[in-house]
Amino acid sequence: MKSSSSRLFNTGFVGLMVAQFFGAMNDNILKVVLTFMVIDGAWSGDLGSGGQGIVGICFTVPFMILSGFAGQVADRHSKRTVTLWVKAVEIPIAALAGIGFYYQNLWITMIALTLLTCQSSFFGPAKYGMIPELVRTKHLSRANGAINMLTNVAVILGTIIAGKTSELYAPSDTAAALPWLPGVILVVTAIIGLAASFMISPLPVGDRNLKYKLNPFTTYIETIREMSKSRLLMVMLAWGYFYLLAGLALFIVPEYTLVLDINHTEASVLMGVLGVAIGLGCAVAGFISGDSIKPQLTTIGAAGLVVFFFLLAAVPPWMPDTRPLLRVALSNVSFFILCAGFFAGFYIIPLQALLQQLSPDDERGQFLGTANAVSFAFMTVAGVMYAVIRPSFGLEPQNIFYVCSGLMLAGAAFFLWKLRGTGILVGSRAATSPDSPTET
Repeated sequence: MKSSSSRLFNTGFVGLMVAQFFGAMNDNILKVVLTFMVIDGAWSGDLGSGGQGIVGICFTVPFMILSGFAGQVADRHSKRTVTLWVKAVEIPIAALAGIGFYYQNLWITMIALTLLTCQSSFFGPAKYGMIPELVRTKHLSRANGAINMLTNVAVILGTIIAGKTSELYAPSDTAAALPWLPGVILVVTAIIGLAASFMISPLPVGDRNLKYKLNPFTTYIETIREMSKSRLLMVMLAWGYFYLLAGLALFIVPEYTLVLDINHTEASVLMGVLGVAIGLGCAVAGFISGDSIKPQLTTIGAAGLVVFFFLLAAVPPWMPDTRPLLRVALSNVSFFILCAGFFAGFYIIPLQALLQQLSPDDERGQFLGTANAVSFAFMTVAGVMYAVIRPSFGLEPQNIFYVCSGLMLAGAAFFLWKLRGTGILVGSRAATSPDSPTET
């Protein structure tokens, strides 16, 4: 049963976008402030070289463990109700993070990050499963483009806030520190996110007879087995693979404080540029797709990522001699990140829309929960990989983008081969309809 509206930007969908906006912003504020503190702030050296990879693991592992169960919850209950639950829980978790920052306790803060990730893992399947219930199928590409664009605006704003908050929380000069600031920002943002979630339209309850499987891996195995009967498994893996590269990139960018000899606030400009670019790419991909899904945009996106990841490593970083912030925004690093982010939007939007369209209505939460777990499994691999390889790159962490470019090239070749005949290759046409993809 669906309650989708004929309008794309109906009240329910707008409510979801606003709730997602503040949730993504809060996740990013906590993660980025903690990352800066581990790299060269209050907790510098406490987690060793490449310690932000460990922070990344704390951010991703809960998604892997809980997404399967979260998908069952989304299928059993109204996805609006699930959203209200998780948004209410976000407030005390934000308060715990504030306590960790106030008392400069790294471990309390990392526990809060892990708990916030647990909370977000329950929101993911409800959020993505809700979109086909709030908008019609013909609007899926545009809806995904819009929500991804707004999410990346939230990432931009969250990153900028995190950069400035980091400077005020642990100033490098003699200015007085503001230990209470991160907690206040996190709690206020969580409260606004909860209020926004009440805008979401009432949605039907799912399968009341669904029996919970407490072992999440049972759900994953059964869902993957079902996906393997069609091209949906390869679509999910291609979507998840992106997060391996995104994870590596997000670990590298904060280290430009060392590469460009800039402060946290200036480094947050690069994170903001990345967010703008991905959001813009998602919006343009959604616009180009119109009332359909255009898988070939994924090929264009993959090619762009290969090129611009390579340039980020190969071209020496340069900034003009001008004012702070502006010099970072006008640097060649900023330009290459802008282009890479734009093509990332092209890569993910068709795959995300296909996942939603091809997932069965009564099991959509479990299918998307499994896809979420797979994407965060790739991000966990990125965290482990970064912690392992980072020491080898010494004072030139930007050269890790060579690894990203090579991985994107290899991955794109593999997935293009496995998904041949679906229309994913530029200039080709699908041999089958998207609703019944052929088996691999």
